[in-house]
Amino acid sequence: MPRHGPTADNPSMPKHIKDPVHGYIEVPAELVPLVDAPATQRLHHIRQLGFAYLVYPGANHTRFEHSLGAMHLASLLCDSLELDTVATQTVCCAALLHDTGHGPYSHSSERLMQEYRQFSHDDIRGLLNEPEIAGLLEKNAVSPEEVASLVSGNHPYAGIIHGDLDVDRMDYLLRDAHYTGAPYGYFDAGRLIKSLVIVQDKLVLNEAGISAAESLLIARTLMGPSVYYHHVCRIAEEMFLLAARTHFGDDADAICGFQRLDDVTATAILLNSSEPITRDLMIRIRTRHLYKRAVYANREQVDLAHLPRTKIGTARLHAAIVETADVPPESVILDIPFLRKEMKMDVLIRNRHDLVPFEELVPMISMMNATRQGQWRLGVYTPAGLRDRVGAAASEVLALRHTTKQHKLTGVI
Repeated sequence: MPRHGPTADNPSMPKHIKDPVHGYIEVPAELVPLVDAPATQRLHHIRQLGFAYLVYPGANHTRFEHSLGAMHLASLLCDSLELDTVATQTVCCAALLHDTGHGPYSHSSERLMQEYRQFSHDDIRGLLNEPEIAGLLEKNAVSPEEVASLVSGNHPYAGIIHGDLDVDRMDYLLRDAHYTGAPYGYFDAGRLIKSLVIVQDKLVLNEAGISAAESLLIARTLMGPSVYYHHVCRIAEEMFLLAARTHFGDDADAICGFQRLDDVTATAILLNSSEPITRDLMIRIRTRHLYKRAVYANREQVDLAHLPRTKIGTARLHAAIVETADVPPESVILDIPFLRKEMKMDVLIRNRHDLVPFEELVPMISMMNATRQGQWRLGVYTPAGLRDRVGAAASEVLALRHTTKQHKLTGVI
């Protein structure tokens, strides 16, 4: 990758960075110092897809290159929307910085933080108020507060960065498909960008862009079980979380500091933990000697209404499985994910002279949501040698229903 910083010979020249997804990305000269800032450079060392490299060896791309890609698409969209210079600069800064709130292994450490306090990686106000970043933004007449509002979704142009058809989603779907080799994430981003317009201060989709938007929705749906929620990724993430919980205990301040680290540093801390359980779990992840699925149940097998949704309730259920199986607590991981949120397209379509809600013209949303709900799985994970023992205990404690052949055929996407 070319050197990002301006040289003594051409300090005001833009930089061109070769990207495998978008070709050459142009970084305007005034944004080069922001690219070189430590908060942005840290993203070089955070994998975009967390533990997905354990499934797809090529998935070693980072939050840094994704941020450059989002900035690139934001620039194209701002140009298409004919936004003025200040608005374009603000949106591009927001796209570049939108992932700086991520911690080690991306969403994995975010889940850890959320167990101790209210937290979202989209809330980057604290970071933007730090003198270095704030100074670089203000030097370009960009308001840190506006950038924070764009990233968190509270700005008139928030749909560009934090919306249903935003540049963040466009880039990560294309990039994740490229690096994993999974063919499901591709769609026509260029067509989608050219089909977006601003009407009454809102991002609106021209009717000509419906097919591109539908392709994006399909990509989101199919990439879920194939990449984002693949069972190996889920097992590794749960092992990482157990390792971190064991290491930190109830030290919320230490966990906040951990959130500002990168993958390599965080891994080193846990590998050198004073807790044997933490060390063992991290060595297993490093050597891909992962826990296995003792139970992997779909919605038809589980009484969802009686599943615990609190930390205490889940701990009790976990303890019951451990007691029934007569195994050490750390050898059982109970993974009860929330049902995936329904996709809601808060986007209007410009149909001739009318503005029509997206779902009125695109009825496939309900089908996509049904598919997403069908992808839900409850997992119980354990070392390979304990799989049968723990599986039997978990099935008893959870009162799992036997699945039919029809369920087996239709339950897996």
